[in-house]
Amino acid sequence: MSSIQIKKAHWAVFITNLLFGVNFSIVKYISPQYIKPFGLNFIRVLVTVILLWLLYAVKPSKAGIDKKDIPAFVLCALTGVAINQLLFIKGLTLSTPIHGALLILATPVFILLIAFALKKESITIFKTLGLMLSISGASLLIISGKKSIAGDNILLGDLLIVINSVSYAFYYILVKPLMAKYSPVHVLRWVFTFGIIIITPFCFSQFAAIDWKSFSFVEFAALGFVVIGATFIPYLFTVYGLQHLSASTAGAYIYLQPVFSAIVSVIFFHEDLSFYKLLAAVFIFAGVFLVNRKKEVIT
Repeated sequence: MSSIQIKKAHWAVFITNLLFGVNFSIVKYISPQYIKPFGLNFIRVLVTVILLWLLYAVKPSKAGIDKKDIPAFVLCALTGVAINQLLFIKGLTLSTPIHGALLILATPVFILLIAFALKKESITIFKTLGLMLSISGASLLIISGKKSIAGDNILLGDLLIVINSVSYAFYYILVKPLMAKYSPVHVLRWVFTFGIIIITPFCFSQFAAIDWKSFSFVEFAALGFVVIGATFIPYLFTVYGLQHLSASTAGAYIYLQPVFSAIVSVIFFHEDLSFYKLLAAVFIFAGVFLVNRKKEVIT
């Protein structure tokens, strides 16, 4: 593997987390004022499905999947697209960008808990301490949350984002065997295809109710960023990054999301960086660091 490929991979995961960090505030701008949360999610998933199949048309490969793997793909679509995406967008419209970014940061903690429950990983003293710190930080955010100009119902929004993180943690565990059997892009293509089928009954009415005439260039640009810049491109960049970097190295870049989110939300949403947010951030950062310490013992 060349040094150029490694540098490109680092840039890919850096840009991915930059886009994700900015996305917290862009979603707040466009939803629910211009597009209801589920309507936005329908567009997000539908466009991603279309673009993934266009990639297949440009570079044809094996298109199908084994029948025995269909239940696994459906389960990944349910946890990684339906529950994950729907609750994330809905939760973020009720909470604040900084809360959302910090709570998403705790996803590796939920992954560890689920892996331990499934007897795929052991719990060490450092991981236990990390779990306690991260859960304490997340709890501090949720308990201390109150209505603000950036969030209408922070308590409910934070809870939905936590459930979204748990759902994504299940997806992360479930999708790994599929990634070992099929190419990453192939897996994404079918996960999103099943995902659009699952979410359509819940999302189509809000999509149909969108008043496109109320959109200016700014709203269309914001929608384009959420759909292309914060969904399609990051998924592809993540796949590229994981091909050349270890999962732990690529995953470390997630720490940048709250930083980018805080900068954008403070400037554009005038969100305050209160003491409890900074304290919660310290707990979550420290907890995730301990959870991801090396020399892990896998059972």
